[in-house]
Amino acid sequence: MNGELQKIFDESEKGTIHFGQVVERLMALEITSYEVDYRAGSIRLFDKEDHFFELPTELPEHPIARVFNGEALRAAIRGAQEGRVKFPEFKRLSQEAGCVGYHVWITGRHVTYYGRAGETHLERFPQ
Repeated sequence: MNGELQKIFDESEKGTIHFGQVVERLMALEITSYEVDYRAGSIRLFDKEDHFFELPTELPEHPIARVFNGEALRAAIRGAQEGRVKFPEFKRLSQEAGCVGYHVWITGRHVTYYGRAGETHLERFPQ
């Protein structure tokens, strides 16, 4: 399973698939949620039986902003939702906005973004 999961995130990292495609493919593998930790360079995924999978991801190229900027994060999210921003750019923009990671709740249909001081932004999946 790790190989299939890694392929999905490798394609996302390259910007060849968008968030909706990532979610669709993870759903087909019965993944119910996943968490991206920019600071640790890891992705943790959980399936419907609460099995846990961990994948490596690239550490930030530049330091993550110390202050959480909700407006800048929302602008990056909107760009991704509109198809103007692919994941490589989204990752950079969200880190510049002080986002240290996020949890995608596939079954709950929302994403919770985190700042380093515990700030959060909840974004519902588009309809």
